[in-house]
Amino acid sequence: MSLVKLAIKGISYSQTQNGAYALILSEVDGELKLPIIIGAFEAQSIAIALEKELKPPRPLTHDLFKNFADRFDIVVKQVIIHKLVDGVFYSSIICERDRIEEIIDARTSDAIALALRFNAPIFTYKNILDKAGVFLKNPNDPNSMLDQHLSSGTDEPEPTPEQTAKSIYSSYSVQELYQMLEEAVLNEDYEKAAKIRDEISKKES
Repeated sequence: MSLVKLAIKGISYSQTQNGAYALILSEVDGELKLPIIIGAFEAQSIAIALEKELKPPRPLTHDLFKNFADRFDIVVKQVIIHKLVDGVFYSSIICERDRIEEIIDARTSDAIALALRFNAPIFTYKNILDKAGVFLKNPNDPNSMLDQHLSSGTDEPEPTPEQTAKSIYSSYSVQELYQMLEEAVLNEDYEKAAKIRDEISKKES
């Protein structure tokens, strides 16, 4: 089975599961997207790793793992999403220490959070991507539809209160948003920080 390299396209609030997020992976040499529902904590951890300026005052769980691995010369070489069973993705972390490779089973969200911190590539098998991959309706908006693929209906979902709340930041200037972002990180309110960062990205794009 051939491996397909993936990149992170974005994270959007899940329309189908309260308190969950859709992590959107995209094949590097193609147009298929792989949506994976993950928890809020894992979504925040991934978002912080993606946004280099978000520095939590204390290390998160995945940061602690990275520090631990660095101390003992353990390197994460790659992550492979190797199985899809009953809608659940299974992943492996390929590690190396003293030129000896080890394969560690992990939740996909944890594996990706660690891959980002180690700058390790993310792969899946072509048959998994063919089975679970989707095409974006609007290729310029990674948050436009992914939960539709995960829900039973075909209509556009109603916006959630969390999505509506994002618009409250639209009236602030970029400078004000950066100040609010810094305060949110200091208070360890990473969900709020992610929403503010989304608004900054919109204004700066």
